Amino acid sequence: QVQLVESGGGLVQAGGSLRLSCAASGRTVSTVSSVAMGWFRQPPGKEREFVAAISKSGGSKSYADSVKGRFTISRDNAKNTVYLQMNSLKAEDTAVYYCAASRGQFVATRARDYAYWGQGTQVTVSS
Repeated sequence: QVQLVESGGGLVQAGGSLRLSCAASGRTVSTVSSVAMGWFRQPPGKEREFVAAISKSGGSKSYADSVKGRFTISRDNAKNTVYLQMNSLKAEDTAVYYCAASRGQFVATRARDYAYWGQGTQVTVSS
């Protein structure tokens, strides 16, 4: 089993930045470095949506159109940690952000392609 714990959320003004981290732990934590990882978010009153994903090696990344050019996903396999750098934040970025570990090594954008999920961290952007 793998546990994913997100951190770094909070309240920020529009135009500001936050860096989210997702640390993996558990008996099979080493498997996290062998799969793709992703970030999803769920805005208030809306469904969960894809934000960004990164392949096992980190060489391939994918972003939702709404965050391209503002968010950057990265990973440190030695630390079993994935990051989401969020710049130029907008009010519409307000959501609970979830980290997830994929079932495979390649970038995935669908929630059903992910096997493990964190509890989420709240990001609130004030306008």
